[in-house]
Amino acid sequence: MLAECKALSNETRLAILEWLKDPEGQFPEAGGETAEIGVCAGLIQRRAGCSASTVSAHLAVLQRAGFLLATRRGQWIYFRRDEERIRAFAERLREL
Repeated sequence: MLAECKALSNETRLAILEWLKDPEGQFPEAGGETAEIGVCAGLIQRRAGCSASTVSAHLAVLQRAGFLLATRRGQWIYFRRDEERIRAFAERLREL
């Protein structure tokens, strides 16, 4: 549970999770594939207004915590929320 709490302790990471809750609405420039494969890291970086290395670090923390799934297509990595994992974490919090 520590990794999950650490992942949620940063405003940018929280924003990324929120944006990925509605990828088609938040990243319309990505086209219609966002629900299936996710949003590419470059679009997330642009939206976050951070350097590529900073956004990469944020995405890695969220992925290690289990909140994000990553799909590689060629040189691009696409991220989407792991809704099942997020629900399980929220349920554990309610039980505390």
